[in-house]
Formats: sequence, structure tokens, C-alpha cells
Amino acid sequence: MNGDLKRVLEEQCRQMGIPLMGIAGVDRWEDTTLAAGIPPEFYPQSIYPDVRSVIVIGLPVQLPVLETSPSIWYRELYNTVNLLLDQYTYRLSLFLTEQGFPSVSVPRDGYGGLEALKKNPVTFFSHRHAAYLAGLGTFGINNMLLTSQYGPRVRFGSIFTEADLPSNPLLNDELCTGCLQCVRCCPAHALGEGGYPEVLTDKEACLLYSAELNRQGISPCGICIRVCPVGEDRSRFHRKDPSLYEDPTAHEAYQRAWKHVRNYGHR
Repeated sequence: MNGDLKRVLEEQCRQMGIPLMGIAGVDRWEDTTLAAGIPPEFYPQSIYPDVRSVIVIGLPVQLPVLETSPSIWYRELYNTVNLLLDQYTYRLSLFLTEQGFPSVSVPRDGYGGLEALKKNPVTFFSHRHAAYLAGLGTFGINNMLLTSQYGPRVRFGSIFTEADLPSNPLLNDELCTGCLQCVRCCPAHALGEGGYPEVLTDKEACLLYSAELNRQGISPCGICIRVCPVGEDRSRFHRKDPSLYEDPTAHEAYQRAWKHVRNYGHR
């Protein structure tokens, strides 16, 4: 395996300002214990037969902006992060190809809008599962991948490469605390109280709520990742107190700030 190339990629990510990178060999998708629930047609080797490794990068969603959701501020940040992910994965795939390892980037959102998801609520490849198999986090009750650095407030992008790279160790620590804040705060009542993957998101309820926010110009929602207590970013932004979100009379300065942002920029 090409450990030197992996170190070069890590340095490339550092220079590009990418805080999270993990690698998973395609054999991990064939391990039924690790890839439980992923149909074989969604494996990377089913999509790009020459792939040997999947490189996953992650960019954080800044918590103070997310706290204003649903808002135009969060919508613009969400779009910015997605654009950066597509650009960075494309640039890294070009770099690898030039080094003699043919590679392709996978688009961050593999669907053509909410109407497409209503018709078929899955995409051709799951970046969240790739991030799990690349050792970047574990799943929470909100069905999102939790990371130790940012909780679920991360967006992921992937690269399929023919390079045979060393896989990152899987994260053994269970990050989800089981606090159920995401369940209680979901405005669409789309989350159950069981653990992943036994109880999945009510996709239809989530989609209908997202569609209404999109009509107003302030999608996505993001509430379940906003309230999650996991992540070092909560300490960094002085957001350790969960009453910040559950008690509308607490922290009045924050409440006024969020209300101000939500009052503008939508239909």
C-alpha cells in the first residue's frame, strides 16, 4: 500500500484548509458487519469498477451560523460548503490522476432537487457511510455521522481512486450520547427514539418540511445537527449549555440575534 502517497494527500489537505480526511479501502464495503444496510449496487466498486480506495474529506458547518436556521445565512453557508467540497474533491482527483493514479470526484449532492428525492429518496452514493468506513465518525440517533471535532456539523465529499492507500482505523468510541435532543427538537417530527440504523428518519416528513423551507428560500433545516451536544466546536464557540435551544427565555442576546437574522432574506 502507498503510505507515502497518503502522507502527501494529508499535506495537500492541510494546505487547502481541509480539517478532516479519511481513507477506506473498498473491501470495507464488502464487510457485512461494517457496511450493514448498504446494498451492493451502492458500493464504490459497483459505481467505478477500477476503484481501490475511497478518500473522504469533511468541512465543518460553523455553529453560530447554523443556530440562525432556518435562515438565509445558513442557506448561503450550506451552499458555500457544498461548492468547496466539490471543488476540493475535483482538485484532489486531478492531482492523483497526474501522479499516475486515475481518480474521479463524486458530487456532494447526487440529486436534482427535492422533487427528485420525493420520487426516489436515495442518491447513488452515500458520503456519510463512506466517512464512517473511513474512520471519521459514528452514526447518531439523527442518522447523521457524528465527529469528535464537529459533532454532526460536517459536510462530506468523496474521491474514488485507483491508488491502493492504507485505510484509516475505524472510530471505536460511540459518540452519540443518546440525549434525544434531536428527536425532541425536530420540527417535522421525523426522528424516532431508537438507535441507528434500527429507527431511520421519516424521509417523507423531512422532505415535506424541507420543501416548504425551500419554497421560502431558507432551506435546509439543520435543527437536528444544531442541537447535538457532541463536538469540540461547542466549547470553541461557548455553546455547552443545551438550554440555549430548548428554553426560549434563556440567553436573550442570542435569541434576539437569531430572530433578527430569520426576519430577513426569505419569501
